[in-house]
Amino acid sequence: MSGSNLLFILSGSIACYKACEAISRLVQRGHRVRTVATEAALHFVGSASLEGLTGTPVATDLFAAGGALDHITLARWADLTIVCPATAHTLNRAAAGLGDDLVGALLLAHDWKKPLLFAPAMNPAMWSHPATVASVERLRGWGARFVPVGSGRTACGEVGEGRLAEPVQLVAMIEAALARPARRLRVLVTGGGTVEPVDGVRVLANTSTGATATQLAAHFTRCGHDVTLLRAHSACAREAGGREETFGTFAELDTALTRLLGGETFDAVVHAAAVSDFAVDAILVDGGVQPPGNAKLDSDAVPQLRLRRNPKLLDTLRTRSRNPALCVVAFKLTRSATAAEAQAAVATLFARSGADLVVHNDLAARTSVGGAFPADIWHRGGRVVTPCADRTALAEALEKLLTGDPPVAGN
Repeated sequence: MSGSNLLFILSGSIACYKACEAISRLVQRGHRVRTVATEAALHFVGSASLEGLTGTPVATDLFAAGGALDHITLARWADLTIVCPATAHTLNRAAAGLGDDLVGALLLAHDWKKPLLFAPAMNPAMWSHPATVASVERLRGWGARFVPVGSGRTACGEVGEGRLAEPVQLVAMIEAALARPARRLRVLVTGGGTVEPVDGVRVLANTSTGATATQLAAHFTRCGHDVTLLRAHSACAREAGGREETFGTFAELDTALTRLLGGETFDAVVHAAAVSDFAVDAILVDGGVQPPGNAKLDSDAVPQLRLRRNPKLLDTLRTRSRNPALCVVAFKLTRSATAAEAQAAVATLFARSGADLVVHNDLAARTSVGGAFPADIWHRGGRVVTPCADRTALAEALEKLLTGDPPVAGN
């Protein structure tokens, strides 16, 4: 990965300063970076700064003397091209295939065997505008990848989605895109625990931190796979790069799984989420019955909770999927189970869910909260594939299994 040729295209956004930091980090990591800047970008960062960071002149003009073929030679030189920051204007021009400036011509000349990334940066209203949404969808359809936008206060003072990713995230996404796995996968990873409302402020929850899912998602991303992390609101977020969505309740997770698996084609789903087996059906208090999630119960009241069983989401993942060959990795957690009890629990999960692999953990084997958490990966048929000493070993083993000779879905 070190020593790659990276073409950095900057368009007109105040977020150009983040792009400069990312370029500096990439050069320090041994990559060769060349820059192209639009006229608007040069209002935010000077050509001297970009030349100083990269050691090479900045390309700006499609018709510059001696540079008439830059749109071809730069496109062929680059191992990866990133448009960062990518404004709404730039995205819409790219999706329209306009080539009357150097940036447009470069993108038209792009070799689609190589990664093309866009790192958007814009006002929230611009990011959600139908033209921008359609352009992003079209560019994705052609094979472009997008660095997820951040959420928060933007330079204009408005709050919402549209912030350019942080430099550490940009570097991580670029290096992940440069990785060449034996088989590039689209992976959906779920993690963290659901919460079920009792009243307006109280919930039924579990102690899952989502740490395993987060580490798995980060490892698969670094290895060059296209990863979506679907995590609980309270679960650990990835430190660098990758697409994320969040959920709170069982119903929200259920809806998100249906939308993602039915709307996109995933090769594998790693279902590490700790899904509540029960939801509150009704609350009996002071002789009356009220539905969950209403106003806060009086602290002196002693309510009785009537629970209902939630369906098993794991059992329905393949039937929801656009890909009938979806590989399903399930997780089974026990507490102080004997070897025979653990094997029986795993066998029951295989029989019920149709999973292809089951990762078994036992809480008693965890060294401490946040510490090493040993796991065994089981194949269908009751054979231990790999004992893993910790989450790092688990991530490496799963990635090798899924990219090497993955199990046939449902068999």
